[in-house]
Amino acid sequence: MDTRFFTARRRGRGPRGVLVAALVLGALTGCSSGYDAADVEYAGDYSSHPPLAVVGYPSTGTLGITQQVVWRIADGKVDALASLADPDKDRGTIEKTAENWITAFRKGAGGKVTAEFYDEGSYRQTVVLYLHDTGQIKEIYVLPVNVDGKGVFRVSMAEPEPGGATAVAPWVPKTPGGLGSKMVP
Repeated sequence: MDTRFFTARRRGRGPRGVLVAALVLGALTGCSSGYDAADVEYAGDYSSHPPLAVVGYPSTGTLGITQQVVWRIADGKVDALASLADPDKDRGTIEKTAENWITAFRKGAGGKVTAEFYDEGSYRQTVVLYLHDTGQIKEIYVLPVNVDGKGVFRVSMAEPEPGGATAVAPWVPKTPGGLGSKMVP
């Protein structure tokens, strides 16, 4: 009889336990001043996408923006991808570039991706994305910009032509680490 009672108690606790955990988590995140909407959004994105492999030496800022670029391409979110560009640049060019990147790289960005960060990342950094599932390579440029008086990293998005969006520079190695994460002079 104890076994049946214990089993019945366990079944009854499952949904209630999940509800209590959700309420506690909601209360903690809602009342905590340590987390803002961006932190919660980042945590959700991080947990719902494959991990990004990293080669080279990114800064926290260049790594964060690169992850977001890959996630937005994988999700097919043109507006969200375009929002990662320098807001002072031509909006039409940025949106067309975002469309081109999503069209060309969406399938590969949803799988295993390695980002190789060239040179050091305190200023402008060249990042080469290796999309393993499709065998594609995409070079991006990450740079600091001033947005609302705050220094943040953004991605250069000036490839409104599909051919320009998919072109691979001759110096880019076919596999990550081929140049030791150093730019060719």
